[in-house]
Amino acid sequence: MSKTTTPETCPCGGPSLAACCGPFIEGSALPPTAEALMRSRYTAYSQKNEPYLLATWHPSTRPAEPIIDEKEAIRWLGLEVKSALRLRQRKVNLPDDPDSDTVEFVARFKTGGRAHRLHEVSRFLREPDPATGAPRWYYLDGSFPNKE
Repeated sequence: MSKTTTPETCPCGGPSLAACCGPFIEGSALPPTAEALMRSRYTAYSQKNEPYLLATWHPSTRPAEPIIDEKEAIRWLGLEVKSALRLRQRKVNLPDDPDSDTVEFVARFKTGGRAHRLHEVSRFLREPDPATGAPRWYYLDGSFPNKE
């Protein structure tokens, strides 16, 4: 999958916003996997959609202060999901928990005329939605691996 997007693609690199992250951000569907939630959160960051980011953040770690600075000129350039095989291999000796998952990614962005990379290993939990009781994924927290 391409690391950059064209106007036809979803900001996360998927086929199109309507066929990818759009239904999750609009609230007409729930992301079925932790990776789908992570991709939709990247898209929400690119749209400066703070309500979606807060709604998908686990209540135990959700920040009380604003997470988006409307005045900050930031342009999200692309997303690369790195996790599937490496993290599954790391978790081989851990008990399998279908209600928790980890996604490793690199997000590229530009601010102040400089390009940056955000390399994060994010943790997610699946719990019942307080309003509907339907199981849904939440972002819990993330760590930043050492540079390789």
